[in-house]
Amino acid sequence: MSSRNQRRQLPGDMFPGMPDVLTKRPPKAEDGEHTARTLDEAIARSFEILDEALATYPIVGTYWLSSGGGDSGNLGHLMRGRYDAVLHVNTGTGIPETTQYVRDVAAAWGDTLHELHPRNSYRDLVLGNVLASRGPNAGIRAVWQGFPGPVGHRVMYRHLKDEPLMTFRRSVVGDEGRTKKIIYLGGMRWAETERRFRNAEAIDQDGAIVWVSPLVHWTDAHMREYRTRHRCHQEHEHAPHRLCFDAALPLNEVTEHIHMSGECLCGAFAKPGELDEIGFFYPETAARLRALEEQAETAGIPACRWGQKPPTEKGSTAPAGRLCSSCVAIPGQDDLVDQWRDSGLITPDQHAAFTREAS
Repeated sequence: MSSRNQRRQLPGDMFPGMPDVLTKRPPKAEDGEHTARTLDEAIARSFEILDEALATYPIVGTYWLSSGGGDSGNLGHLMRGRYDAVLHVNTGTGIPETTQYVRDVAAAWGDTLHELHPRNSYRDLVLGNVLASRGPNAGIRAVWQGFPGPVGHRVMYRHLKDEPLMTFRRSVVGDEGRTKKIIYLGGMRWAETERRFRNAEAIDQDGAIVWVSPLVHWTDAHMREYRTRHRCHQEHEHAPHRLCFDAALPLNEVTEHIHMSGECLCGAFAKPGELDEIGFFYPETAARLRALEEQAETAGIPACRWGQKPPTEKGSTAPAGRLCSSCVAIPGQDDLVDQWRDSGLITPDQHAAFTREAS
């Protein structure tokens, strides 16, 4: 096991009611935050985190970001009744069954669902049909072309996830971001990945958005115990998504099949053989991606294979996006952003901004 993983290695499975804690204090944990807690104590702290954000900022709306993943499901179940509506970013690249799961859960719980869509489609990004809208290359050069590898993840994240969330924020607060703010409730946890361990915070204010992560301190043992406590385990024919009773914790069947939500399949950090795995369970989704591969190849685009590092790309140490828990950067490789600067695709100031974002 690498030293990185040893730093945050978790204890083994815990008996119900026993306290658990990460083996090392996360760099951004507040004083007293890194402490052993039982599940009930972790739950109490989660409510305290949201209460603190509501008391600190002029909040005009609280929104649960539902990805369809397991951690996201735990968060929504725990915070049910404490958010105003559900947000789901339908990137257009994911498995439709996950989006349907989000719709079904929102309907079952009587929640208002805002399904957000990117302005520029994944297909148009891959085929190079999205032109720069600002700077010296506005209307001239594509912001991206080909299937992304690690370097292209930042571009995909910005267009497919970040832009829809920023558009929704503007629809709520307009130009009153100094006096009005909204909360985005996310399921980020220190125990998820090395990047989350280093960078996640319980409350992170960014302009008019206050990112709140009520589960940030939960360990994997806490998550397992919560699922055991609230999910239906009766030996009977379960209702869809295991919503067998009103207070049941839902289950996205996609996560049982491919061990991730599948809500975004941009492919930037795909594992070898991942598309075949997706195709085994969800052949229509895989067929859609393979059809796009054919279109990219016909158009003469070198990066015409989903999930494969583009032939001109040497890699990236850039971090994954704020909402991409399973995307892991590949260390020790050069950044294509330097090539964009050298070729004039971006200005030196834009290059500096990218570099600051990745640091």
